[in-house]
Amino acid sequence: MDEENKRTRRAVKPITLDKLPAATDETLAQEFKKSRRERKTLPDTITNRELYRDIIQIAWPSLCELFLTSLVSMVDNMMVGNLGDWAISAVGLATQPKFIFMNLIMALNTGTTAMISRARGMQDRERADRILRQCMVLVTFIGIFSAALGYALSESMVRFMANEGLEPEVLRAGTRYLQVQFLFFPTLALTSTITAALKGTGQAKPSMVYNSVANLVNIYFNWLLINGRWGFPRLEVVGASIATGIGQTVATVMALWCVFSGRFYCTMRLKKLLSFDKDIISGIVKVGIPSMIEQLFMRVGMIIFTRTVTSLGSVQFATHMICMNIQSMSFMIGQGFAVSSTSLVGQSLGKKRPDMAEHYSRRCRNFGLAAAVLIGLLFFLFRRTLVGFYNKDAELLALGSYIMIYVAVLQPFQANQFILGGSLRGAGDTRFTAIVMLITIVGIRTALAYLLVTLLHMELTGAWIAVAADQIARSLIIMARYNTGKWKKIKL
Repeated sequence: MDEENKRTRRAVKPITLDKLPAATDETLAQEFKKSRRERKTLPDTITNRELYRDIIQIAWPSLCELFLTSLVSMVDNMMVGNLGDWAISAVGLATQPKFIFMNLIMALNTGTTAMISRARGMQDRERADRILRQCMVLVTFIGIFSAALGYALSESMVRFMANEGLEPEVLRAGTRYLQVQFLFFPTLALTSTITAALKGTGQAKPSMVYNSVANLVNIYFNWLLINGRWGFPRLEVVGASIATGIGQTVATVMALWCVFSGRFYCTMRLKKLLSFDKDIISGIVKVGIPSMIEQLFMRVGMIIFTRTVTSLGSVQFATHMICMNIQSMSFMIGQGFAVSSTSLVGQSLGKKRPDMAEHYSRRCRNFGLAAAVLIGLLFFLFRRTLVGFYNKDAELLALGSYIMIYVAVLQPFQANQFILGGSLRGAGDTRFTAIVMLITIVGIRTALAYLLVTLLHMELTGAWIAVAADQIARSLIIMARYNTGKWKKIKL
């Protein structure tokens, strides 16, 4: 065995899928004719324990990474929240505009993960390297252009988000926060693409490490810059944004080392850096464009929804942002197992084993749902304590404790749509998820929020009824699509 193959074997742990032969056209045809009961039967040489081991091997680093990221986000908001509810509102205004510009990056990342996972399933490392190279070049140019445009439009976007419901000091602070975020935007974009590539091969540990280090750096510079310590100036909200940017830069440096070091399955080489591969670009576009439309629908819907909530004033908007931040921490359950589902489904389909794709995805969902029920119970029992970590205002505490009931109840639906949605994306079925996003975010959440908040004056309760309707509908629609099995026949 040559040195290159030795390095590859050290870099990528074998999974149960590697024990099975690739399917022939005849066996594929037979597989698609099986009944649902027959599809639940595992191959004779495979056990449940082995499949769960594969899932955990990918999921646990992702769960740790997402937990730490969510925890840091909570600490970040708590540190900002000590400045007052105006500061929480200012940061909240900058969130959706920033993610609009992340839309195209996230679409590319979806294509990256789907294509690299299939290359891994086919044991075609050279193709995986080419995909990584194309994606990194594309995302670098897009990141720089987006940063310049976003910085120039920051004030206009924040004013649009405010919907004339917030004070001038909130608008000024939100604009400055967003401008700093765009200065560091290229580093965030590049890191996210490298992370998508690594996770496509089933290697989630590197991103866990560099994102964890970045989060610690973020907290440290928060402490220095928000209130001004050790001779640093007191920069308040702007200081929190600079701290986030410094952490992102640290993550980018470490991520680049991962792909240039040659220690992992995907390796970046300077040779042919600017080469154009039509086959790879077309594959990325095939998966990425529907994903971009999906993300666009989601962000447009979220902007309209957020503008509806800002009309309620600083206290209710701050309460909303606190509950959303706590809810985002619970995303780690669904997203963590979605990473496993996306990677393992993609690798299984790359090896022409749709039966294994279904076995992996179903077990990812079972694992995720059990964890989501537990998280929901904890959120319900400790809802007042969690809200109190952010702000001790009596009105905010009372309202936040009530809204947290919605957050707790929605946990299983949230996990279900994340994990099965990850399976669909791993298969390249992104067009359907784009349609679902249009129906649920734009058609249900925003329309229902406008009706309940603006016309029926149900205030923040009405907004969260709309959130619940969106999450439940999305979960049921995605599950119905998954059960059809059409995603197993998509070719990339």
